[in-house]
Amino acid sequence: MISTAMQVSSVVASGLGTDLVTMLQSPLMQRSFIAAILVGLSAPVVGTYLVHRRLAMLGDGIGHIALTGVALGWLVGSWLNVAEPESFAIPGAFVIAVLGAVTLEVIRIAGKTSSDVALAMLFYGGIAGGVLLIGVAGGTSSQLNSYLFGSIATVTTTDIWSTVALAAFILLVGVGLSPALYSVANDEEFARSTGLPVNLLSLIIALLAAATVAVAMRVVGALLVSALMIVPVAISQIVVRSFRATMALAMGIGVVTTVVGLTFTYFYDLSPGAAIVVLAIAIYALVFALRPIIERVRGRRRVKVDPLHVMHPEREQKAVNEQVR
Repeated sequence: MISTAMQVSSVVASGLGTDLVTMLQSPLMQRSFIAAILVGLSAPVVGTYLVHRRLAMLGDGIGHIALTGVALGWLVGSWLNVAEPESFAIPGAFVIAVLGAVTLEVIRIAGKTSSDVALAMLFYGGIAGGVLLIGVAGGTSSQLNSYLFGSIATVTTTDIWSTVALAAFILLVGVGLSPALYSVANDEEFARSTGLPVNLLSLIIALLAAATVAVAMRVVGALLVSALMIVPVAISQIVVRSFRATMALAMGIGVVTTVVGLTFTYFYDLSPGAAIVVLAIAIYALVFALRPIIERVRGRRRVKVDPLHVMHPEREQKAVNEQVR
């Protein structure tokens, strides 16, 4: 009986190993894995800053307005009579996403209207503009579905090079300028008092968010890109405390969820973007359920701060620097 069970398990394992080798030898899956890994690495970097700034929904708003860029790029491709006007979709999404992010940040800095109102305008105007322009370009709203929910199976070699360039930009700026960007994301007023160019750094965070949307649109889609930016960071914040550790762990979680989710959809006919996001949320639910055990192991102590004893600014800055490390 035991021998038969071992033989069956050996056959199953052998068949699974063969399927995995076949998957890894497929040029389509190779491109898909490269795109997924790059997105899994870069999206949580930006998400870490957005969470600290309490702008978790910014990626969602930019994702919606990027749909207008997709349709506009498609329209430009049609005007130029190119063989595949869809090839202009991602560049168009990037340009419009950058313009939308910068506009939103300028509105927020100027204080002309509240951030939630500006985000709402991005939500509604982005989708409406995308549907309208795709009709002008001679397409249908159903053609936007691959950008709404992701279509990693359609990733081309050109898309890969674009993804590599944008992901490199996100990682270089997001990680390289992390001390300054963290100071702005954590406390704008204090960062301004130290002489940091707060407005410029805020614009950089918005640009990073726009680049992330353009990178992740093919993998998880415009509607789900914000989840890939935010959920890994939320998981990391339960496990670790420092800013750098949070970002590093979130990047690792992002890679794991994208690779595992993509592998799962190779064997089952499911949407890769949806599978990746659901997997990330499932991990968050599990880690949250284990939070008491994690805190006990980590030895966290909840300290109630006495409002009469305010930390001196120099000590506060030292604490911030320690947290960044």
